[in-house]
Amino acid sequence: MTEMVKIHLPDGSVKEMKSGATPYDVAAEIGPGLAKAAIAARVDGELRDLKRPFEGDAKLALVTKRDEADALELVRHDFAHVLAEAVQNLYPGTQITFGPATDDGFYYDFAPAPGRGMFTEEDLPAIEEEMRRVIKADKPLIREVWDREKVRQFFIDNGEAFKAEWVMELPENEPITMYKTGTGEADWIDLCRGPHLPSTGYLDPKAFKLTRVSGAYWRGDQSNPMLSRIYGTAWLDKKQLAEHLHRLEEAAKRDHRKLGAEMDLFHLQQEAHGSVFWHPQGFKMWRALEAYMRRAIDDGGYREIKTPQLMDVKQWTRSGHWGKYAENMFAVPDIVPNVESEEEAAAPDVAEDADWMAIKPMNCPAHILVFNQGIKSYRDLPLRLYENGCCHRNEPHGALHGLMRVRQFTQDDAHIFCTEGQVVEEIQKFCKLADRIYKDFGYTYSVKLATRPEKRFGSDEMWDKAEQEMRDAVKAAGMDNDDYGWEELPGEGAFYAPKLEWHLTDAIGRTWQVGTIQSDRVLPERLDATYVGEDGEKHRPVMLHRAIFGSYERFIGMLIEHYAGKMPLWLAPTQIVVTTIVSDADDFAKQAAAKLEAAGLRVETDLRNEKINYKVREHSLAKVPIIAVVGKREAEEGKVALRRLGSRDQEIVSLDEFIAAAIKEATPPDLA
Repeated sequence: MTEMVKIHLPDGSVKEMKSGATPYDVAAEIGPGLAKAAIAARVDGELRDLKRPFEGDAKLALVTKRDEADALELVRHDFAHVLAEAVQNLYPGTQITFGPATDDGFYYDFAPAPGRGMFTEEDLPAIEEEMRRVIKADKPLIREVWDREKVRQFFIDNGEAFKAEWVMELPENEPITMYKTGTGEADWIDLCRGPHLPSTGYLDPKAFKLTRVSGAYWRGDQSNPMLSRIYGTAWLDKKQLAEHLHRLEEAAKRDHRKLGAEMDLFHLQQEAHGSVFWHPQGFKMWRALEAYMRRAIDDGGYREIKTPQLMDVKQWTRSGHWGKYAENMFAVPDIVPNVESEEEAAAPDVAEDADWMAIKPMNCPAHILVFNQGIKSYRDLPLRLYENGCCHRNEPHGALHGLMRVRQFTQDDAHIFCTEGQVVEEIQKFCKLADRIYKDFGYTYSVKLATRPEKRFGSDEMWDKAEQEMRDAVKAAGMDNDDYGWEELPGEGAFYAPKLEWHLTDAIGRTWQVGTIQSDRVLPERLDATYVGEDGEKHRPVMLHRAIFGSYERFIGMLIEHYAGKMPLWLAPTQIVVTTIVSDADDFAKQAAAKLEAAGLRVETDLRNEKINYKVREHSLAKVPIIAVVGKREAEEGKVALRRLGSRDQEIVSLDEFIAAAIKEATPPDLA
């Protein structure tokens, strides 16, 4: 009698299939349309090849291109394999190493054949063409399980030293799978965990593009050989690819480093790796944001404080940060430098028994020290402490990126100390505050709950309670639904607390994780924070860590790219430039600028003896929102000719009318 297996489908039905059946067979039995659309399967939750046989009874969910996350992962993985096959077809003797999928595509690392030299971007068109040929051949991708020694010998025989080395380091109890492109003995084959699409023909040959080439050390170790890494972007169809390439073009135009230089906002240099030199124009934007945030926290009942940059390492040890983040902290010995000579001053001796201080990477422990000053009563809670706190983190040089990843940054940081019964209400209030602020800047967003990581402080009961409080608060705020992209991210919480995350979507569809609130019972315990309850006994407060901008540096970088430098009038460093066509209008231009400044607007004058088109181009490049042009006629009539950034139209209005309109337009959204 033929052995049967029971396959449980998502709709609750059960299919009985013959032993050796595959997910494809189930799809074909359901209908030819599904068999054609299916590209892979989830078997008991594991993503697998469509034609891999069941090992026994199983739960099955068929994967189609509508399951975009799984489909993109598969497609990008397959494009990496096709890239490797194409490179070895074109350049015999090239060794293959690793080729994973990435967030928007794939890459593969190669050791070029002896004497060939590293790959360059000039090689990419020919490789792309060969990849398309491999795809159009529509060869099946076949999974085979091999013995470890057979795999090693295969790669040795084929001159693949890197793969031969790697296979021997895989866990001994793990089955080793090889994937062959085609059914012939000479067809291309690679060591791979899988899964893959049924054949290369499932890929869209117009849905990928090779983007660049770089160097990469074997296994990321500088003592190992240098390899050539070829990157590509890959999508489900050519429309998705075109949209992605358009986003890349837009992102390049909006790069905050490029616009920051054009607008004279800031610069960075090697003498202060990862720290920003803010220019007057950039700091005007900073101050506008700072004033906006101060109004928001004042309205929210926060009390602003300022805490030290340096604290004893012992304090960071007590808080648990030294054990978790020491490698990302800057520590300095608490000694008096030896200054007897310039050479000694440059490298002072450090005594073995010297005390060590650490520059704060975060503000949390210092805020508990402020809370701990004096006796706190339940009547004092919730106590909301806010700080524009300057912090330092020792990020690797190679990871630094303009304003987006720096070593010195200022957080819009606050900690709310509250009773157990106040937690949900305080988180709900924060949700509403964050919603208002992000909408003021034109962002849409989604809310995520990052839950307990594997390595954490605190009991499971504590984590259960904290996570449920987060869920309850989001529900109370009306945000636990698809409109707010609500979902949970298992294992991504901080080591001391779960956290809500706000993921902002910008003008070109990119997402940025920015705001956060964390419900923490660990630090108050470790740093002995207490308040006197209504019963006269001491209790631990719950500590809510929260930020909305995240850091001023990164948020400003995001805003520059979100608005492509064309800041709303209230945020623009220079809001208006008053410029002249002829020198006869200089006096009126000065008077106009003075009146605008008196009205609280940020104004500059340009009285240079240059052609007006030259001046307009220059100020447009600097992204000045409004250029008020004054000629002899405008001066005589008390009017200005207005040119707005991005528009060729010109509007002539009276100076008083313009001032009234500009005041209204330049009013920050929270004051409008």
